[in-house]
Amino acid sequence: MTYAHGMVAGKFYPPHAGHHHLIGTAAKACDRVTVVVAGSTVESIPLALRAAWLREVHPQPHVDIAPVVDDHEIDYGSEDAWTAHVAAFRSGLSSPVDAVFSSEAYGPELARRLSAEHVAVDPPRERFPVSGTAVRDDPIAHWHHLAPPVRGYLARRVVVVGAESTGTTTLARALAAHFASRGGVWASTRYVPEYGRIYTEEKLAAARA
Repeated sequence: MTYAHGMVAGKFYPPHAGHHHLIGTAAKACDRVTVVVAGSTVESIPLALRAAWLREVHPQPHVDIAPVVDDHEIDYGSEDAWTAHVAAFRSGLSSPVDAVFSSEAYGPELARRLSAEHVAVDPPRERFPVSGTAVRDDPIAHWHHLAPPVRGYLARRVVVVGAESTGTTTLARALAAHFASRGGVWASTRYVPEYGRIYTEEKLAAARA
């Protein structure tokens, strides 16, 4: 390993392929990596959920996911803002770091303030041309950049409610076919058949037994 303790910091709002590449690069170069997930209390995706997604995708024992609340203003020209953000990041670290991995323009300054070396990872984002903002604006357009747990959260579900044998399965099947016909990521649209009938049949079978 090149470094003893590396850090990756970001909002991960939500995590995407570029984030995973960044964390994976750090994990290969460090004995230990702390991923500081700095979330604001006003953001729509819970901080704990983002941290859970990252733990699922990066289960390596030497990668620690550390969620921290960071409600401070983002202003790279403000010394007070820098001090507040660095303090928030430090709160997620169990020990000093000797490397900061990032794809952001603020990476070198963050590393300097943590007395660490900056390791730039694909700053132009040529390998994974995606950002959290782009995903939030149009999740479908960047579906291929999202891990399964994030897709599961962002996927839209249509619930058909009705008594058994009233056409709910037929309607669900037709809706699934409609969306699947769009092609692309929509092609994987699936449906779940009516459960009321199954539930009734299981209860009847149990009663007869």
